[in-house]
Amino acid sequence: MDSVVEQLRSAIRDIPDFPKKGILFKDITPVLSNPDLFRKAIDEMASHYRGQNIHKVACVEARGFIFGAPIAYSLGVGMIPVRKRGKLPYRTVKHTYQLEYGTDTLEMHEDAIKPGENILLVDDLLATGGTALATATMIEQNGGKVVSIACLIELLFLNGRTTALKNYDVFSLITF
Repeated sequence: MDSVVEQLRSAIRDIPDFPKKGILFKDITPVLSNPDLFRKAIDEMASHYRGQNIHKVACVEARGFIFGAPIAYSLGVGMIPVRKRGKLPYRTVKHTYQLEYGTDTLEMHEDAIKPGENILLVDDLLATGGTALATATMIEQNGGKVVSIACLIELLFLNGRTTALKNYDVFSLITF
């Protein structure tokens, strides 16, 4: 796995001052545009969860869909789209959470989870953990059990794993 991680890490490019000054954005589009690297990323992430009795994969809009959907497919389980307010067509449950400057609301369909189902939460990047925590809270409030939180990239210096997500299993393929 180490060589795969290094291949992926070297393909991710840094974009300084995006989306605002002082942010160093980790651009994953070179991974996505390379079919071999994209397949390796999905295969590595899915293999980490094979045999863990996962019922569904919850994917956070939008880049979480890119990784979560093929992981769900690989594991042979369903997928739950978690979206921003007003984007889902059926009745939803929602969770509002604090951002650095304001609040945001995530939603999922009210019938997305059956009580007791084991859910893998997938997103592309883990930073402070706020979005993942909001999604995990919503999953648990609706009867699901968060088996783990998986992401392609984790920004360790923002401490999301050790603060917001300290009560969850977290797996990240690449750390910066």
